[in-house]
This record gives sequence, structure tokens and C-alpha cells, in this order.
Amino acid sequence: MSAALFSLYQRIVLKNAFWVMVLLLGGVAWLATYIPTMKLDASADALVLEGDTSLEYYREISKRYGSEDFLLVTYQPNSDLFAPEQLKTLDELRGRMAALPNVSSVNSILDVPLLQSPRVSLGQVTGGDIPTLRTPGIDIELVKQELATSPIYKSLLTSADGRTTALQVNLQRDERYFELLDERDALRLKADKNTLTDAEHTELATLETSFADYTAEVHERQAKLVAQARTIVNDYRGDATVFLGGVPMIAVDMIAFVKSDLRVFGTGILLFIVVLLATIFRSWRWTLLPLSTCVLTVVFMLGLLSFLDWRLTVISANFVALLLIITLSITIHLVVRFREYAAAQPNADQFTLVSETVGIMLRPCIYTSLTTLVAFASLVVSGIRPVIDFGWMMTIGVLAALTMTFIVLPCVLMLLKPRAETGGSDDSATFTRYFAAATEHYGKTILLVSAGLLTLSVWGITQLKVENRFIDYFHDTTEIYQGMETIDSELGGTIPLDIILDLPKEKPVAKTAAVENEFSNDFANDFSDDFGDDFGGDFGGGSSASQSEWFTVAGMKRVQSVHDYVDSLPETGKVLSLATFYDVMQIVMGNVDDLQLALAQRSLPDSITSILVDPYLSAEVDQVRISVRVKETSRELHRQQLLTDIRAHLIDELGFEPEQVHLTGMLVLYNNMLQSLFTSQIMTLSAVFVAILAMFVLLFRSLSLAFIALTPNLLAAGAVLGGMGLVGIPLDMMTITIAAITVGIGVDDTIHYVHRFKQEFALDRNYLAAMYRSHASIGKAMYYTSIIIVFGFSILSLSNFTPSIYFGLLTGLAMIAALLGAMLLLPKLILVIKPLGPEAGEKG
Repeated sequence: MSAALFSLYQRIVLKNAFWVMVLLLGGVAWLATYIPTMKLDASADALVLEGDTSLEYYREISKRYGSEDFLLVTYQPNSDLFAPEQLKTLDELRGRMAALPNVSSVNSILDVPLLQSPRVSLGQVTGGDIPTLRTPGIDIELVKQELATSPIYKSLLTSADGRTTALQVNLQRDERYFELLDERDALRLKADKNTLTDAEHTELATLETSFADYTAEVHERQAKLVAQARTIVNDYRGDATVFLGGVPMIAVDMIAFVKSDLRVFGTGILLFIVVLLATIFRSWRWTLLPLSTCVLTVVFMLGLLSFLDWRLTVISANFVALLLIITLSITIHLVVRFREYAAAQPNADQFTLVSETVGIMLRPCIYTSLTTLVAFASLVVSGIRPVIDFGWMMTIGVLAALTMTFIVLPCVLMLLKPRAETGGSDDSATFTRYFAAATEHYGKTILLVSAGLLTLSVWGITQLKVENRFIDYFHDTTEIYQGMETIDSELGGTIPLDIILDLPKEKPVAKTAAVENEFSNDFANDFSDDFGDDFGGDFGGGSSASQSEWFTVAGMKRVQSVHDYVDSLPETGKVLSLATFYDVMQIVMGNVDDLQLALAQRSLPDSITSILVDPYLSAEVDQVRISVRVKETSRELHRQQLLTDIRAHLIDELGFEPEQVHLTGMLVLYNNMLQSLFTSQIMTLSAVFVAILAMFVLLFRSLSLAFIALTPNLLAAGAVLGGMGLVGIPLDMMTITIAAITVGIGVDDTIHYVHRFKQEFALDRNYLAAMYRSHASIGKAMYYTSIIIVFGFSILSLSNFTPSIYFGLLTGLAMIAALLGAMLLLPKLILVIKPLGPEAGEKG
């Protein structure tokens, strides 16, 4: 800090410490009033890559085929599922679910049309006279057989063994949500192209707020709905195994886990910090002062985010814990330095001690904050909105931590009476000297071990993978885990994948087939005029599906070839398409031709077409949809390879043109996001290290010293990323933040140590003596910070949310690696290379 700025700081801050603290506390208290309004964002944007072109196509397909969100209830009674008393209980459960708010319908085995119990005629189908499980006198054994073998119902509503069934609780499509979403995305697209007018800029800002507010309302309604559904489900757990599943429930529970972790483990970490600070310093002053600084910083940031309506997500919710780390690190370095000055100058006044502490520590603390800021800013280019938000939050948080620490701690010290300090004479100084002794006597071993670890880390990084099981985010005792496992193993899979097939631009249909199709349509129209009443159905009331070339025997066989291939894959569960309708028609009519398909389709009631045709055919654009549910819990699932294999088979083996085949659904969007992580983040971290190297050169004024200081940080980052690769922890939107955390925190130790080493070396130009003195002084602050963070964050290993567990354990590993690198490898490299010049008495 320049003399003029430091003098200004002394006059404004230190000389007016009381009023500065009054203003600061007043501002923090005002911001704190906004904290109760803080919201967690649980929107689906958290799982997709921002700007992904597949996202727009996915929304278009979802709108075209009218897909709805739904809850899924799995029901496995202790006795026979089809016993009268169990069917009665199931009917009661179904009725209670149907009565919940915003539920449009409930699909269950009680209501689905049965075509083979016994086999029905076409006249019964067209007349709507189709039996269900509620029909008096229905043959239960035939029903069991049909549900187990039907192309529609098997592995969808009942398990293969007939012991487990599912109730699909369909939720009303929220048109207001999609209206706001479409309007917002349309303006965002124009913003990306820089074509927004001033009025549209204002409209976009308003829409962003409106959409965020409405999303919060939707989440609150879903949370209430899930809570009500869970209450109902709990009433049936005595005589059956019942689980609640579905995307809305998963979103609600994820937010609940994060809130619980914030509340329980945030409090636990704070208490742990108090205990460790009290143990280390054995003084309430040096326990409460750092703690108060941390709390004020966190309250300030939470209030600021709430005031700006900047919402936490599952990822950025960890920023509170990280903010505690960063603030505590800066605070402890100031405390240790102040105690050293106080011990060395027992007669100095408080103003002198505080001024010397701030003057000597501000420069390294600014540089550590800037390097930490650069590391977190690297997350901004990830392309994933929650990760981007997390990067910006931490960037602002680092600046807040630096500012608050250099205001709160000095001002409070100015208001306290001076007292005698022991400085560096405590037991921890003796302990940190062991690191110095190890560096002196086992230097070659440290270099060899570090080289081996670096090599192992590089190999581990090559083993990093982005494939993960979403189910592994949760503990195996949670309902999410158990429900997803049951659905995958018994009821056809969880995560949706849609295969969309378009007709080629130039339709290669033979003239005879076209004439036959035209004849079929004309004949069907004439037939319906003359004989429609005899079949009890409205032949003219069907959709225009018969006009589509897909709605022919040839078209359906093409769909069936895709359907059968996808169904044969071990990663897939239930597959539904027009081929399902074709199979049903063959069950009812035997072998069918184009004419019979046209006649049957025109005469089918809406209750059948809405289930078997409309979700899989869009005649207006000559397009079919094959709905696939993928087994997310499969340990053999490799999303990228699965998608590549499906597309290649359809084009190379089944003869579809590349432009005809489209893959969409949440599986595709989630995979796109995962695939972007490895390349973008590893490359970004490389750029971060280059930026940090440049900052080291500027700070240390030595290229060799900058490279030496960078080496331990490469080892720390490599230890975490390589360790993840070696033990099989996947790189995903949660764990990718650990790399930035490792770099950000690890660099702090390096900067503080080198800065102190240069000061100590200048005293007598003796490298070994400077190392021992540095370990006994700045080494204590590094040791204190690391110990508190490692033990404090180990509490997160008790969470039910696996990303929180990874966050706690990997952050602890990062701190251990950074501490060992800074206190063993870094000083040894300095002793060997001697970047500060020759020692006293040596020739240059």
C-alpha cells in the first residue's frame, strides 16, 4: 500500500474506529433484514448447459407431444397384489392421489383398458366397450398374464413378477410457466445476437425477475404437493413397500437436503471453528474476534444476495462454507502477525501495533485474494448457469472477505485495551518447526515423493470421467435412492430419452403405395358414411394420423425396427412408440394392412388414440417419437456412448438419413452438460495457472521464484483431481468446483510463505535460518487455518447428499495437500534453487 493511501486508511478507519464499526454494523444489520426472503432456485436450468441448441429442440418436442410432469408411486404389498383387499387398498390410494391439487389424472392398473382378458373384438374397441380391472367378473388370471406380456403395460404399470405396481400421478401442465419461459428465452436469444432494443432490454430484465419469482412459486406448490403425497404414502407403509418418485419429488428433496446441510452443518462448522480457535489460541479474544469477522462477512453477503434477489442453487449453496474458509484464513494471518508484533514490542501502543500489522499484511492478502478470485472466476466460462452464478458469488465474496477483515479486525483491536501476547512462543511454533527440520534432513525424499505424486496425479487426471449415476448423489437410505432403484429394476427405467424420426425431405414412396394410401383414405371416408353407426364409433372423429406415411404398415415396420433395437439394449427399460400401437392392432385384428390400419385409426375412441397414437405421432410434420426410459441406476450406463451407438445404428444399419434422426430428452441435455465439463474446465484451469504465474512474477519480481511458488499448487490441484480419477469420483457440475477451490486456497499458503521468507532472508541472507523463522511465524497461521478447515469440513461427511460429502472431504484433502506443499516442497525448492541470490559470504 502506498504511503498516501495508508495514511488515508489510518486517518479514516483506524482513527475513527468506533464510528466506522457503528456504520458497518448498521449496514450489515439492514442487509440482514433481507435474509429471510432468500430463496433457493430448483429450476431445471441447473441440469443443462446454457446456450445448448438441444435445449430449444427439447422444449419444442415436449410442447408438440404434450408431455406432463408426474409423480410415481410404487406399491408392493406384502400379499398378492391382485387379491380383492389389495385392489381395494390400491383404489383408495389412487383416489386420494387424484384428489391432490394440480393433479390432472392418475394412471393405474385399475383403469387401463384390457385387450386380452379375454381378447376383445375391433367392434368392442371402436365402441369403447373395453373391460378394465374394475369390470365385474373379470378373469384375474388373464389380467395378470396380460399385464405381464402386453406391449403397453409390461414393465410400465407392473413388474415382470407381478408383485409391484405403479401409479402415475400426472400433474397439470403449467401454461403460465412455459409462457414466461418462452418469452424469456426469445428475448435472451435476441440478446445473444445483440439485437435487443432499449424497451426489450427493460422487458427482459422484468421477465427474468417474473420468471424467477414464478419458478419459486411453482417450487413451493410442488413442495406442498410432495409433502401431501408423502403423507398419503406413509399411511400405506404398514402392509406394503411404497415409494414416492418422479422429477418434482427429486427437485423438492434436493433443495430440502441443501437447506438441511446449510442449517445443520453450517452451525456445526461454526461450533467446530469456535472449539478449535479456543484450543489453538487459548483466549476468548482471539476466538471471538475471528469468529465475529467471519459471521459479519457471511451475513453481509447473504443479505446482499437477498437484496439483489440472487438465488442460491444446489451448487452455490456451498458458498457460505467457502466464505467462512476464506475470511477465516485472512483473519488468522492478521491475528498471528499482530500477536508477533505485540510480543516483540510490549510497550508499543495499540495504534502502532495495528498499523504495522495492516501495513505489512495488506499486500500479500490482496494478492492471495486476487489469485483466489481468478480461480473462482474461471467457473464463469463453464456454460452451466448455477456454476456461473457460483463463480460470480465467490468472486464478490472474496472481495467482501478481504474488505470486511481489514475493517472489522483492526477497528475492534483499536477499541480493545492492549495486553501482553506470547507471540511465537506457543507449542504450535514448535510443531511447525518439525516441518522445517524434515525439509532440511529429508529434502531428497521430499523431492522424490513429490515427483512420484505428481506423476501419479497426472495419470489419475487421465482417468477422470464425466459419467456418473445421478442416484449416487443420495444416500442409499433416502427415498430418492430406494425409489429410483425400484423403478429402474422393476418398472422400466427413470430418465427419459426421445428418438425423433422425420420423413426424408424427398419422400421415397413408391407410386403404388401412395395410390394405395389415397385409396385407403377415400374408402375409409366412404365406409364411415355407410357403416359407421354399425360399429358404434365416429369414424370421422379421428386425428389425421392416417394421412401420415408413418401410419402405414411399411412406416410402422420402420418404427418397429428402431423400437426393437433400442428395446434390446441393456441400458434401456420401457420403450413405447407407434410400434406398440401396431402390436396392439395385431392382437385385436390379426395381420393388418394399410386399409385396416386406416379404418381402425378412424374408428378408435379418443381414450385409445390419446394413449397409443397422439404421444408418438405428429401427422402435421410427418414425425414420429419413440419414447425410451433409460436405467439411470445401471453401473454400465455410459450416456455418450449409448447415444452415439443408437444414432450410428439407425443410420448405418437401419438406413435412415442423418437429418432424419434426432435424439432429445433429459438424458441428452444432461449428457451435453457433462461432456462440456472436462475439456472446458481443464483448459480453463490451465489458463488460471498461467494467470497466477503472471501474478507471482509481478508480486515476487522473480521468474524463478514464481515457478517455484507455482509448483506446490500444481501438486495440490493434481492431488485432488488425480485422486478423484484414481478412486472413480466423477467430474460433474458439483465436483468441478473443487478444482477452483483447490487452486484458490492452495495459492494463499504459497503467497504468504514466500512473502514472509523474503522478509526473513533479507535479515541475514541465510536460507536455512530464514526457513526456520518462516515456519515458526507464518507457518503457524497456515497450520491453524488448515487444521480448522480440515476438521470443520469433515462434518459434511455425515450428510445425506453425496455432493456435500465430496465437497467436505475433497476440500479437506485440498487443504492438506496445499499445507504440505507449502511447508515441505516449497521451502526445499527454495533451498535448492536459491532464487533470492547468494547467501551472505557466497559469490554470486
